[in-house]
Amino acid sequence: MRKIGILFLTSILIILSACGSSSDGELDKIVLADAGWDSIRIHNSIAQIIMEEGFGYDTEVTSGSSTATVQGLRQGDINAYMEIWTDNIKELYEEATEAGDFETVSVNFNDNNQGLYVPTYVIEGDAERGIEPIAPDLRTVEDLKKYPDVFQDPEDPGRGRIINAPSGWVVAEAIDDKFTAYGLDETMNNFMPGSDSAAVADLVNAYESGKPWVGYYWEPTLITAKYDLTLLEEAPYEEAIWNESKATEFPPNDVVVAVHKDFKEQVPEVYDFLSHYETSSELTEEALVYMDENGADAYDTAVWWMNQHEDIWTSWVSEEVADKVKNALQ
Repeated sequence: MRKIGILFLTSILIILSACGSSSDGELDKIVLADAGWDSIRIHNSIAQIIMEEGFGYDTEVTSGSSTATVQGLRQGDINAYMEIWTDNIKELYEEATEAGDFETVSVNFNDNNQGLYVPTYVIEGDAERGIEPIAPDLRTVEDLKKYPDVFQDPEDPGRGRIINAPSGWVVAEAIDDKFTAYGLDETMNNFMPGSDSAAVADLVNAYESGKPWVGYYWEPTLITAKYDLTLLEEAPYEEAIWNESKATEFPPNDVVVAVHKDFKEQVPEVYDFLSHYETSSELTEEALVYMDENGADAYDTAVWWMNQHEDIWTSWVSEEVADKVKNALQ
């Protein structure tokens, strides 16, 4: 049952131009994108199980940055992308869509948030853990500049530290702009971790110790499902202000499923399946929690999720395909 292969990509997407395609234009295998976070890996695995067991296709996953993998989708080196965060790469996404390089076929989920978070005990305290409120009046991102003493930078006494998104992530540039727009740089340092795992380790260490922490994160993730965090407020999104200074909440961010422009012709039955693919932040976080609590990989998590939510994924495919997949999951 498990035929899922993985190609690893470092700084540049390097794939043979004919990868996945036969000489007549049909697909020998379907290549999906892994842009580096667990939820996309779970959705990839769900899709791969259905593609392999239900439709009989081999699959592969190519890993790389959001920009590199989207470019791979544009060029046809990647065939399907299960989780494009459209507004985080807005210009690239709109450019590729307008050029007809790929097609958005469904919205995976659109009930997600992102921004700067603090542990809720920073504001409200936690009686069970004996933690008193540390910054009870903290409400907004702009308020953060009043609290350098609460969110102290251990390497720069007298100034605070805000954890940005990892270096190389497009969203990190938006956080940079917010520093300027809200005057956060007057009292706070903009710390950019080297990876998501480094940011998570920093948050988990602070949370388990009951210490203050503030930084960028997003939903759905294991972190936001597992820990009680509060998203700091910003003004409601307005496109003009966002484009000028980023001094609003993040824009609505549909997380979509997209395929290369030739995909519909190459594998119309799989195209139809992906056009029905739809979950939610809650369903995704449920899978992420299972993955963490059981030490499971993305594939085993996908199998568990599909057994838990047979009513959902079977609605994406024909009864014949659903029966094949159900038999393989037994």
